[in-house]
Amino acid sequence: MSKDLSEIDERQFKALTGLTHEAFDKLLPLFSESYTEIVQENYEENRAQRQRKPGGGQKGRLDTMEKKLFFVLYYLKVYPTFDVLGFHFDLDRSKACKNVHDLLPPLCRALDKAEVLPQRHFETVEEMRQAFAGITDLLIDATERPQQRPKDAETQKQKYSGKKKRHTVKNTVIANACQMILFLGYTVFGHRHDYGLFKTEFPPGQDWFQTFKLWVDLGYLGIQKDYDVLKVYIPHKKPRKSKANPHPALTDEQKEENRQMSKVRVVVENAICRMKRFRSLTDTFRNRKENLVDDVALVAAGLSNWTLSLNSAAAA
Repeated sequence: MSKDLSEIDERQFKALTGLTHEAFDKLLPLFSESYTEIVQENYEENRAQRQRKPGGGQKGRLDTMEKKLFFVLYYLKVYPTFDVLGFHFDLDRSKACKNVHDLLPPLCRALDKAEVLPQRHFETVEEMRQAFAGITDLLIDATERPQQRPKDAETQKQKYSGKKKRHTVKNTVIANACQMILFLGYTVFGHRHDYGLFKTEFPPGQDWFQTFKLWVDLGYLGIQKDYDVLKVYIPHKKPRKSKANPHPALTDEQKEENRQMSKVRVVVENAICRMKRFRSLTDTFRNRKENLVDDVALVAAGLSNWTLSLNSAAAA
């Protein structure tokens, strides 16, 4: 890409990277530091087989940290094929692929240094309460992402989502009232039910949510029975049709309560929407490298939290 990054206007820059110029510039030092650390770690690990120290040899097209960060953000935001990506950055398709896989780990580490990556797993209740200190309301939902149809018949069944009528992968998302993604569950096959997945991540029988108020949708029906919770806000479910009740309907009071709960619970939907501004999470996922589908979701959630944290700091 021959155009200087400073010449790109704000709107176009956000369309290409998902970040403003300011957010990009503030993330760049953390990315540069993380990239240097990973290169040095790889050098130390493979020192016996290396002929050159890091930095030696021919310089590539992405010869600055600024270009490297722009490249990986562009891939996540626009999600082109490697042929198209290589064309825009004057790279061979194989080199474009290698650069994506090489630059994602430094970006993830940079977001970890900025303390904006969501939690992935909790071993104990105390660990979760420490991570969520000062937070009383947790908004919970699950998000599905399309993926290419697998060739293996058994994997097809596991990834097929009856809800979406396509092959998908799924993550549990927990957000706070400010749209910050606090927890992102590990990526699983799309056939898993939202609440079934939630129970594997937070096994019933422990006091996970004893000090929290939970906001959920009807996909989590039964949560108030399985967990000791300070309070659960879940919509009223329309009664089933029967001979005794041939025209089931919610009362006006129940409808109003559902509307009020939706106004609060929409925050987690907005948090997921912020994460899915990156087309690598909304387009059919094509990459087959192990764990990459999970890494992309984690980085996208971290970038969403990064921009939100900068906005909050500017407003304070």
